[in-house]
Amino acid sequence: MSPTQRRAPLAVVIAAASLPMFMAMLDNLVVTNALPVLATDLNASLEHLQWFINAYSLSFASFILMAVALGDRFGRRRVFMWGVGVFTAASILCALATSPEFLIAARAIQGIGAAALLPLSLAILTTNVEPRQRPLAIGIWGGVGGLGVALGPVIGGAVVEGLTWHAIFWLNVPVGLLSIPLIRFALKETYGDRVRLDLAGLVLGMAGVFGVVFGIVRGNEAGWTSGQVLAGLVGGGAMLIAFALWERRTSAPLLPLTLFRDRSFTAANTVGLIFSLGMFGSIFILIQFLQVVQANSPLEAGVMTMPWTLAPLFVAPLTGLLTPRVGTRALIVAGLAAQTVGLAWLAAILDPAVSYGQLVPAFLLCGIGMALVFAPSSTAVLANMREADHAKASGTNSTMREIGVALGIAVLAAVFTASGGEFTPTGYTDAASDAVFVGAAALAVATVVGLFLPSRAQARATAQARELDAGEPVPALVPAH
Repeated sequence: MSPTQRRAPLAVVIAAASLPMFMAMLDNLVVTNALPVLATDLNASLEHLQWFINAYSLSFASFILMAVALGDRFGRRRVFMWGVGVFTAASILCALATSPEFLIAARAIQGIGAAALLPLSLAILTTNVEPRQRPLAIGIWGGVGGLGVALGPVIGGAVVEGLTWHAIFWLNVPVGLLSIPLIRFALKETYGDRVRLDLAGLVLGMAGVFGVVFGIVRGNEAGWTSGQVLAGLVGGGAMLIAFALWERRTSAPLLPLTLFRDRSFTAANTVGLIFSLGMFGSIFILIQFLQVVQANSPLEAGVMTMPWTLAPLFVAPLTGLLTPRVGTRALIVAGLAAQTVGLAWLAAILDPAVSYGQLVPAFLLCGIGMALVFAPSSTAVLANMREADHAKASGTNSTMREIGVALGIAVLAAVFTASGGEFTPTGYTDAASDAVFVGAAALAVATVVGLFLPSRAQARATAQARELDAGEPVPALVPAH
C-alpha cells in the first residue's frame, strides 16, 4: 500500500509531524542559553547577540507563507522534508561558524528551513488524523513543542559546559536524518489550493519586517534620528503598507487578507504577535541575568529555568482535552493573565541577591501560562478555516509569532540599552528590570485582546452556521457541547 493510501498509527503520525517541529523549538532556547558564551568566544556585541536570534526569526517569519504556498502547490509532505534538509544543512554551517557574521548568515539560512517546519507540521498533522482525534493530536503536538522549549536551556547548558557551543548545532543533524524517512513512512501527501507563487508579496513583506526590526535594533547605537534608523523604520513601514495593498489586489495572495474576516483567526493572531513580543523578549533578558549577574553556568541556568520550561510539557497536552469543554478563550485569557503576573513579579524582585526560591513561583506562572496559550491558539486559528486553508492559516500564525519574537528581542533590548544596561554584574539588573516590566505590559495588552476571541457558545454557533451553509462540519476544531 502506498504512503498516500496508508494511514499510520496515531502515535507514529504525531511523531513524524512533531519531531522536526521539536528540533526547531529546541534550537531557539538552546541558542538563547548559549549567548553569554557566544559573546565571549566570538567577541560578539549586544547587537550581534540580538542578530543571532533575529536572523533566524526574521528569515523564519519572512519565508513561512511562501513555504506554505509551495506546500499547497507541490505537496506539503515534500516541502516539509525539504525544510528538514535545509535546516539540518544550515545547522552544520552554524556549528562551523568562526565569526559573528558567519553565524548570523548561517542562522538566516537555518530560519528558511525552519519556515517549512512549524506551519506545515500542524497542517500535515490535522489532515493525517481523524477529525475526532484532532484536539488530542494538537494537544500532544503542543506538548512536544513544550518539550523542545523545556529541554532547550538544559541541553544547551549541558552541551556548552561539557563540550563546546558548536555542539548545540551538531545536535540537530541526527534528528534531521531520522525525521526524513519517518515522514516518508508515516505521512500521506496533501495539497492545498494550487495557485501561482506570490513573489512580489514575499519581497514586500520580507523587506518591511526586516526594515522595522533593523531600525529598532540599531536605534540606540546609531541614534533614533539617524538616517539608517529612519530609513529602516519609515521604509519598513512603507513596505508593509505596500504589502497589504498588494495582497488585497493580487489574485493569488501570499497572505489572503480575507482570512482576517474571521474573528477567531484575527484575535488569535494578534494575541500570538503580542504574546511572543512580551514573553520571548523577556526570556532573552532573564536567561542572561542568571549567568551575567548571578554567575551561574549555562547548565545551572538551564536547570534553574526548568520550573518555567517544563510546565508546558505537562500542561499543553491537557489543554487539548480541555479545549472542547471550556473553549479556547477561557484558556488563552487565563494563560496570558498568568504570564502577565509572572513577568511583573520577576521584574519587581530582580536583584543580584534575589534567591532562587523567590524566582520559582513566577517561573511556574509563566510556564503554565505559556502552556495554556500554545495549543488553544492553534485551535482558535484553525477553528473556522476550510481544510484547504489550514496551512495558510497556521503559517500566518507562525509568521505573527516569529515577528513577535524578533520585535520582542529588539524592543526589550532597546529598552535595556536606553536604561543604561551593560553586560556586567553591576550594570545589568536595573535595566533588565525595566525591560521585563515592558514585557509584562505587552502580555497585559495581549490578555485584553484575548477577550475578543469568540466564547464557547459563539464558536459553536459559528460552526453550526457553517455546517448548514456549506455542508462542511468542523467538530474537531470547535468546542462541542
